[in-house]
Amino acid sequence: MDSRDPWEIYFLKLAQTVSSRATCTRLKVGSVIVKDKTVVATGYNGSPSGSPHCLESGCLVENNSCQRTIHAELNAISQAAKHGNAINNATIYVTHEPCFNCLKHIITCGIKEIYYSEVYGSTNVEDKLKKLGINDFYYTIAEINNNKFYVIKLFHG
Repeated sequence: MDSRDPWEIYFLKLAQTVSSRATCTRLKVGSVIVKDKTVVATGYNGSPSGSPHCLESGCLVENNSCQRTIHAELNAISQAAKHGNAINNATIYVTHEPCFNCLKHIITCGIKEIYYSEVYGSTNVEDKLKKLGINDFYYTIAEINNNKFYVIKLFHG
């Protein structure tokens, strides 16, 4: 067997690298959307294009959440749309568990698999899916080469 990382680890590490571009001072998150083992979009949490970043202007916190920052998953989805890249049936790799809002967008745009490395938030992803009425999914914790990660496979429409 060769020493290259399996695809899951490769793309999760790529998401980690993408997170280094994040301009959020609270948490650096990166995401990579992949289709047929090809990267179609990346995203990190930061301000809308052309607007001041939290690093420059400070966070715009309301209800314990920064309103200036666009989450990494939504930035990747937006980049795919901006460049005309279809992401239906794609996979998203994220450094952290998607929040409730990002999960809704991931489902709506037809992404079928979610991989993430870090648990984040007070509500686990299974409960988030069930609150959305999504009951047809597969969820597991996996480990490859001492790299632990979480996998969600969605079987919705």
